[in-house]
Amino acid sequence: MNHRVSVSALYERVQRVIPKAEWLSFADDVEAILELKRRRNAVILAHNYQTPEIFHGVADIVGDSLALARKAIDVDADVIVLAGVHFMAETAKLLNPGKTVLIPDMGAGCSLADSITPQDVALLREAHPGVPIITYVNTSAAVKAASDICCTSGNARQVVESLGVPKVLMIPDEYLAQNVARETKVEVLAWHGHCEVHELFTADDVRQLRENYPGVTVLAHPECPPDVVAEADFAGSTAVMSDFVGEKRPARVVLLTECSMSDNVAVHHPDVDFIRPCNLCPHMKRITLANIRTALEENRHEVTVDPEVAVAARRAVERMLAI
Repeated sequence: MNHRVSVSALYERVQRVIPKAEWLSFADDVEAILELKRRRNAVILAHNYQTPEIFHGVADIVGDSLALARKAIDVDADVIVLAGVHFMAETAKLLNPGKTVLIPDMGAGCSLADSITPQDVALLREAHPGVPIITYVNTSAAVKAASDICCTSGNARQVVESLGVPKVLMIPDEYLAQNVARETKVEVLAWHGHCEVHELFTADDVRQLRENYPGVTVLAHPECPPDVVAEADFAGSTAVMSDFVGEKRPARVVLLTECSMSDNVAVHHPDVDFIRPCNLCPHMKRITLANIRTALEENRHEVTVDPEVAVAARRAVERMLAI
């Protein structure tokens, strides 16, 4: 993004999803952040679940976990601010060990990342000797380091089948593992972690949406329960959902994922009617313009990874990116 774009010009991007009065309350922070980025040679990486004033207002690089991981490698900046959750900031640090990586709120965690520890991974290896462990990127660096390779929701099946083995462990998201298992002949063993946003959706919700909004196209994230994915018209990562809307242009669509995703995609598609069953991620919503500004002003909160852990975790991420 051009750091010299005006605050008023930025509002033209988001005027359909942010009321003018609300944008005026953001303007001081937006202007300050743009100036701080210039002064500190900083970039902001924002996940698709960030609110539109961040995603379309101050972010330089946006996307799902896979896109952010890929693009983080080529970041030409001294400072990276990760507008997302902690494991994403760790991944950015793994791929940019020489850069300063900041997260605006250290409390921006993840129920999936919290569901498993390196000790759990060690016990799984004991219970399933010789079975490769595929770790979803929604995990700590320490868990990544204990695994063989990483995956995202967008490339999980591809990673599973790339290993050329009859059986794999996929951790920690149980529903993602079950949904991938339905698409491959490889036996996929699951852990019991869940995303607190996606596990709330039910098959009944999908049926009710179809009843209330005839003709609606239902897109589900693969972290949703398998019966929800089965009821949907299409399932895919947030990047794939966004691409689907852009390519198919459904007249009316519902995205069964975190709430802000619909706002961010809607900015580019004024002709599509977005139905919003709003499940918010409390962790993503800890990131605000105000604390992004503070992070750049006060250099907080810096994310570091133990060097020994970083070597092994980086290997697992790079194996994924090489596929």
